[in-house]
Order: sequence, then C-alpha cells, then structure tokens
Amino acid sequence: MSLEFFFYPQSVAVFGSFRKGAIAYEILRNIVEGGFEGKVIPVNPKSGTVEVAGNIFQIREKLDESVDTAIIAVPARIVPALIDEIGPLIKGAVVISAGFSEVGNEELERELVEKAKKHGVRVIGPNCAGIFGVHGKFFGSFEVRVNPGGLALISQSGAFGGAALAMGNDEGIGFSAFVSYGNGADLNESDFLEYFADDENTKAIALYIEGVKDGRRFLKALRYATERKPVIVLKAGKSKSGAKAAASHTGSLAGSYEIYRAAFKQANAIEVEEMEELFDAAKAFEMYPNAGKRVAVITNSGGPGVLATDKLERLGLEIARLSDETVEELRSFLPPQCSLRNPIDLIADADYERYKRTIEVVCRDENVDSLLVICVPPIFIPSGEIARAVIDAKCDKPVIVNFMAGQLVRDGVKLLERHGIKNFSTPERTAKALKWLSLR
Repeated sequence: MSLEFFFYPQSVAVFGSFRKGAIAYEILRNIVEGGFEGKVIPVNPKSGTVEVAGNIFQIREKLDESVDTAIIAVPARIVPALIDEIGPLIKGAVVISAGFSEVGNEELERELVEKAKKHGVRVIGPNCAGIFGVHGKFFGSFEVRVNPGGLALISQSGAFGGAALAMGNDEGIGFSAFVSYGNGADLNESDFLEYFADDENTKAIALYIEGVKDGRRFLKALRYATERKPVIVLKAGKSKSGAKAAASHTGSLAGSYEIYRAAFKQANAIEVEEMEELFDAAKAFEMYPNAGKRVAVITNSGGPGVLATDKLERLGLEIARLSDETVEELRSFLPPQCSLRNPIDLIADADYERYKRTIEVVCRDENVDSLLVICVPPIFIPSGEIARAVIDAKCDKPVIVNFMAGQLVRDGVKLLERHGIKNFSTPERTAKALKWLSLR
C-alpha cells in the first residue's frame, strides 16, 4: 500500500483554530518552520489571516481545491461531517481530535470511518499527535522536529512519540518518519509496518504498541517488515494493570503479553524493555545491518572492560579468541604492561596511535566478528584524539564504542557523531547494542 501522500505530500490543508497556542496553529507553524516546500492551506470558517515565521497566510473559509493530506484539529463531533465535505478533495486525513472510542464514543468513530470510506480517503487517528515525513521536510504534528536519518517511529501513543522524538534528538538519532496513529480507526500499526518496510529512506523501524485489534494481520505485517529491515518493538500493557490502562488510553485490546512475546519472536522482531533500549537498538541499526557473535573488547581501563565482558557473556555473545598471529602483532608495538588477551587493555595513557593500530590489527583477525571499543580518557589525553583514532582506523567490521563519561568525553562524542558513529554511554549498553545486531 502506498502512503506517499501522507509522508511525502505535495500539498496539505490544516483545519482548526489559528490563534497562537492552538493545536492547528502549532502544527501549521511546525510545517512552515520545518521547511515544507509544498502548498499549505489553513482552513477555518471564520477566515482571516495568520502569520507564521514571517509569512502571512490567508485562512480560507472552506477547502476549495485538491490537496494530498488534511490535518484536522477540530471538535470531535464535527469531524465526520467535515470528512464528508472535503472527501472528494483529499487523499488522506490525519485526525488529531480526541473524543472518540477512547472515551466510549464508538459510534462517532464508526461514522468518521464510514464517511472516509465513502470517498476513498485513508485516515490516521483519531486521537493522535500527527505525522512527520522527515525526508519530505513535512512536520505535520505539534511534536518537536527531528533530524533526517533512517529510523521510522510508529507510536500508538502521541505523548510517548513526542517524548521519544525529543530523546532521539538528544541521542543523536536521525529519523525518516514518525506516525502517531492513536485509536487506529482506519490505518494502524500493520499498515505502517508494511509501508516503511518498503520505504527507501527507512533503515530500521521502531514500534511502540499497547495492543492490536487484528493479531493475524499484525503478525503478517510484522513478518513482512522484518524480512526487509530491523523492527524494534516496545510493548506496553504487559501487566494486568497496564493492560487496563492501555484500554482506557487508546481503546486497544492489550491481550495476553505472552501471546505478543511469542509473536515477536516468531516474526524475528527485536523486543526491548524500555525507551533507553529502544534508542540504543535504533542507534546500532542506523550504523550496521547486523553483526556476528564473536566480540573483541578494546579498552584503556580494566574495570569497564570487565563489565563489558561480563555483559557480553550473559547476553550469549562470545569473547573472541584472538589468533596467535594477532597477539604477536599486538606485542610488537604495545607497552609490556598491556593485556594482550581479549579484553585488550591498552592502559590509561593509550593515545591515538595505540588505539588506531590496535583496532586495525584486531579487525583483521578472522576469529573476530565485531569490536567493542571503550575509552575513559585521563585528563591529559583529549577524548577527541581517541575519537579520531576510531574514525581513522581501517576496519570493515562493526565497531561499537563506549566513551565515558559526561563532560570528559563531550568533544569526542560530538566528533564521532559527525562521522556517523554513535556513542553508547555505558559498557553494558554497548554490549546490548552488539547483541541486537547479532539477532539479524
């Protein structure tokens, strides 16, 4: 199914109030300030004008020309009639308005869907936070704008999606798209999984769900997507109390968690337990499609190296056995105090050359599938120097890094990110990133 008119629209109409602070105004502002290059039409029966980012827009009393997508933020009771009125002029509608099945108003939601189907219009929502088509410079939501990249975020919850976008910005993650689908009255998680599976700008898909209405369809869509790219799933409503909360939140059927867990495993999806893990997995897959299980750990500090080694083994990964040739080559240039067996401890004064040569030598070892590189820089060695060593090292295998911590490594982390290398803030999180890569 093509949903290009949602995520790569050429024209959009926004319906609602355009006083400052109103939802429709904030969405219009996000679209304009985000650099959308298509046509934008604000619509409200009171007409008038609205100023956004130095641009004056004429507010139309009604939509009188065709557009790809309508974004609707008007009282719930008038949404079905509005869809019926503008149906012949639009391909898709994003219904921000709340007050439908999530509060027991199923009949109004059914009427909304009926009016849309009458005109062949596809609907996202209602009770949602909107959508982003980042590579199309389309920010049709009131959530924080994000940088372009490869992660498509599908979220049943608008608030979770907004928090996740903000967290993604802090973590240096780039997005291809975002969709908050709310009640999923028409289009739902299954439709978006299938669409983003075929979207060329999407490298990985992150999915937050509370429950699904059609389990068989969901499993089919999930399989379709995981055959093409990584799908990372965060499932809420696992406990009895959580399931009840999910039902009142989006009107979803949370069902037995064990059923969901089995479905994720069967479809080869990557299930995570919390938001932090969701983004760590996303960062890993933005860099690499997969990784083997045999890991070499390179560190300048023994303690973090041991923590990483412990975590790798608990996760079912292997501490690679370095070949005799690799050990001899390392011995030829490393100080005698260094530990040459995996984990390789370069000791505290390790500089650019020591890190770079070690990474290159270990990378050539046929017993090694991936490298976990830790840097805890002393105050006399800038973190940027070690970051440059990681960047310059010639290695054709996954290299996952843990620079820590805080202000001490800020410059190095920024340099790594400018070269597309994501930092993981602890040895354990770095080990988990390699575990997720090994599942593909």
